Amino acid sequence: MIHGVINVYKEKGFTSHDVVARLRGIVRQKKIGHTGTLDPDAEGVLPVCLGKATRLCDMLTDKDKTYEAVLLLGMETDTQDISGGVIEKRSTSHLGEEAVRMAILNFTGEYAQIPPMYSAVKIGGRKLYELAREGKVVERKARKVCIYDIRILDMRLPKVRMEIRCSKGTYIRTLCHDIGQSLGCGGCMEQLIRTQVGRFGIAGSKRLSEIEKMRDDGTLAKAVVPVDEMFPDYRKVVADQIQEPLAYNGNAFPGRRAQDKADGFEDGEYVRVYDRDGHFIAVYEYRTAEDTFKVKKMFFDRNSR
Repeated sequence: MIHGVINVYKEKGFTSHDVVARLRGIVRQKKIGHTGTLDPDAEGVLPVCLGKATRLCDMLTDKDKTYEAVLLLGMETDTQDISGGVIEKRSTSHLGEEAVRMAILNFTGEYAQIPPMYSAVKIGGRKLYELAREGKVVERKARKVCIYDIRILDMRLPKVRMEIRCSKGTYIRTLCHDIGQSLGCGGCMEQLIRTQVGRFGIAGSKRLSEIEKMRDDGTLAKAVVPVDEMFPDYRKVVADQIQEPLAYNGNAFPGRRAQDKADGFEDGEYVRVYDRDGHFIAVYEYRTAEDTFKVKKMFFDRNSR
């Protein structure tokens, strides 16, 4: 079984679930999960976790993301993107580039965003898109998101191409809708490419056809990032003969008394724990008060080697 993360380029027309289903067939294993939904019309970076790396899914979903989007002003749709039903069209002939630029850049920073009806957000145990397909519109609470940076790449009104770096949970089509509302002409998202998720960039992403070819060529391992390499900033701790069985069972084990005091572990510091043969086991957290390492996220036991 493969344990690690593959940086998949999700192509237009596929859902994130489609990618997982196709990848299961390509690598011939069931335990696979994606790290954040991309709409069918969107494309770009979709890190996919395999085997024990599926325990990383929630951690990767929390990562900041970067997108390249095309905003179309003058059109409002029920899905807030070009694929939806048109609600209203308005003239944009009065808009000047500087006014549009200022309106867009005003969204930089934290703002309260209302999730779109066509989304996987749940209210009362049901996904919003299920209610939307039934013709229902329900009240949604605004959620704080953060737009760290917006770069306008090209402006040919009524279209604006822009790069957006944002926090988790940000809907870019809702951002486009909100920009249109602020300009009084409406707007929707015409195109979306996700270019970065945490450490994964679009340059290193692989299309499903490429992954399939790598499987046939016997080079698939080159596309897989091992689980422990997802924590490059965590220091490495090698368990000794006494600590190793404790670590494999997810138990706490002694800290500095069993480690070199020069390491100077800080309270709350996360570390990568390995066995004596160099196999990665888990992520542990150091606790100063108890002088102990306690498990934070378990990945491997002896039976999974």
